[in-house]
Amino acid sequence: MKKIAELIFFAGVNGVLPEKLMQSQVKLSGDLLQVAEKRFPLSRFRHIYVLAAGKAAASMSRGVEKVLGDKITNGHVVTKYGHGMNLNYLTLTEAGHPIPDAEGVKGTQKIVNIARKATEDDLVICLISGGASALMADFPEGVTLDDLKRTNELLTKCGANITEINTVRKHLSKIKGGQLARILFPATTVCLILSDVVGDRLDVIASGPTVGDSSSFADALTIIDKYSLQNRLPSSVLHYLLEGADGSIADTPKPDNPVFQNVHNYIIGSNGIALESSAKKAMELGFETHTVTDSIQEDVTETANFILKTIDNQKPTGNKPVCLLFGGEPTVKVSGKGLGGRNQHLALYLATKICCKKNITILCAGTDGTDGPTDAAGAVVDYETATKAVEKGIDPNHYLSNCDSYRFFQQVGGHIITGNTGTNVMDIIVAIVQ
Repeated sequence: MKKIAELIFFAGVNGVLPEKLMQSQVKLSGDLLQVAEKRFPLSRFRHIYVLAAGKAAASMSRGVEKVLGDKITNGHVVTKYGHGMNLNYLTLTEAGHPIPDAEGVKGTQKIVNIARKATEDDLVICLISGGASALMADFPEGVTLDDLKRTNELLTKCGANITEINTVRKHLSKIKGGQLARILFPATTVCLILSDVVGDRLDVIASGPTVGDSSSFADALTIIDKYSLQNRLPSSVLHYLLEGADGSIADTPKPDNPVFQNVHNYIIGSNGIALESSAKKAMELGFETHTVTDSIQEDVTETANFILKTIDNQKPTGNKPVCLLFGGEPTVKVSGKGLGGRNQHLALYLATKICCKKNITILCAGTDGTDGPTDAAGAVVDYETATKAVEKGIDPNHYLSNCDSYRFFQQVGGHIITGNTGTNVMDIIVAIVQ
């Protein structure tokens, strides 16, 4: 059943591949350009600029290049190391993720430089996907790159969800939280977005560079306080946030700001769309299929308990095996010095809970092909996973407590290795009950 679970997972990934999505969202017929729901006569514009950031930015950009070709005046792409590809009309920077680095700073500055050239006679196509918050690395005066790295590291390990992390990121940036739109105004801007956040909130995805921001400096400080980071943050970061909260620094532009009047944002791919593709495959394979949720964002322990409870409550309506699909992005509060990611950690935890249940197989994997700082997308487990480990003298609970799930599966087997998929719509969990 492990191979079957993989087939169902891969069907979900294939359903949100950017190049396919771009072909349906960007079309050119004579002088008429259609981008999502908007139609423009090309003769209306002097220049077309393309700005892209995120793990799927390169493949999204290639899709646009196939349609527009040499009609593109200029553009730049910032993506994760190993996720780049050759482009004909756009330049590209590979940079650090999830911790920003100097290459990200350089690539972001190139995006800003092009954005500043845009006028009311120009069209700007923005391509945004998950990971752009870290990849579009910029920081305010008085804050250093090392300060930004330390802040991101603290945020990603404290148990904060992506909405909370991005609220802080917006207020340590000059382009996030609608500030890129402020630079682009008054150009016509169409932003095509691959969602990697629960609820598909435009202001949260990639920290909403082209979307009005309803959060504030005070909200960012509340999050810092919630996770007891005040004494661990770099002093320059805390000082900047405090200055913003007392009104000494201008806040991000709010949704009613006129800089958004020429901006059109469209979600073209999401976890929900991926789950639809997985469900279709599962039904083709003969499963009674139920999509449970695309909104998982709890801690991995809570998530695992929810999955197990759902399995226990599942009553087959016929003779078919059952496939339960879950999506979203659980969180992990990292302890120890192990190597792993949220999907591998979740799979390992589940393995310890289903070791007596021969009828259950569970796969947990990230649609981008990367789970934490590892080369695995996730892992697949069944009733034998934990027992086989113990027979080899490997204690699953030791690896759990040390957040060392990668090395556990390296020894026991079960890794899902996909390489860079070119897309990113959070995680897919496939639970098969026979």
